[in-house]
Amino acid sequence: MRWLKKGLLIQPGTFEWMVTYAQNPFVENVENSLYKVHFAGRDRANRARGGYASVDFKDSVKLLYITPEPTIDLGDLGCFDDCGVMPSCIVDSDSKKYMYYTGWKQEVVTPFSFFIGLAISEDGGKTYERYSKAPVLGRTEHDPYLTASPWVTKENGIWRMWYVSGTGWEVVQNDPKSKHYYHIRYAESLDGLNWNPQGLDCIDLRQDEYAIARPVVYQEGCTYKMWYSHRGGWNTYRAGYAESKDGLSWKRMDDTVGIDVSPQGWDSEMICYPFVFKHEARNYMLYNGNGYGKSGCGYAVLVE
Repeated sequence: MRWLKKGLLIQPGTFEWMVTYAQNPFVENVENSLYKVHFAGRDRANRARGGYASVDFKDSVKLLYITPEPTIDLGDLGCFDDCGVMPSCIVDSDSKKYMYYTGWKQEVVTPFSFFIGLAISEDGGKTYERYSKAPVLGRTEHDPYLTASPWVTKENGIWRMWYVSGTGWEVVQNDPKSKHYYHIRYAESLDGLNWNPQGLDCIDLRQDEYAIARPVVYQEGCTYKMWYSHRGGWNTYRAGYAESKDGLSWKRMDDTVGIDVSPQGWDSEMICYPFVFKHEARNYMLYNGNGYGKSGCGYAVLVE
């Protein structure tokens, strides 16, 4: 693969809910070449909320509109998502839209916690209401630390989720913040509401890594393809890629991603949260650069 970078598509600073960041982008097709690009912005207090931009991917890519109000707001004080809400994916089912998201909360001993929440729309995506004030996938025996960044599909009546799962925290000498470790696991559900994690590891940490983040999974023919972010000793994210025949056992192929940091500019330090999709005959990648998306959301096109 080789990706041609086209520059920033969405830049923060437009509205109060997105003073900084345009993080974790993913698309939802509206009609023909018109898409909603969902992402998380942050306010002046660094609290994330979900919203979207309307983008036309016909011929030259064109940003049309950014919603002035967030699609999903902070949770109630004391709930798992009262410090941040980051949409992760949308699944259409029985005339409803299921938006899975990561809810953030500040902690004391560790700097944060996050768990997987769900909001549902019954009006075609105009408004979303939380399914519950509690996570749909929180702490379990298999995931005692963290759950986040769910990617959900529905196949033959089975809901399938690939998600980030914490494996532990570490106290680092001369650093006031504990260091997190997490990788990608898998869970299933019969209704998209009640999830049954089995502790099945999909993408595990290599010796020099401490974070595997934000899986995006799709099928091409008989092959499942996953894009994700990974970081280790270099301490900044790079794009990762893996393939599978069943969605359970994966082969990492990070050396084939075909995109890396630029010599200078908004993505010169980091490539993270890649989202790959096809419109007509062209493959696009939305991604974040420096600061985990603080500089905005850019895009690239596949040239070979």
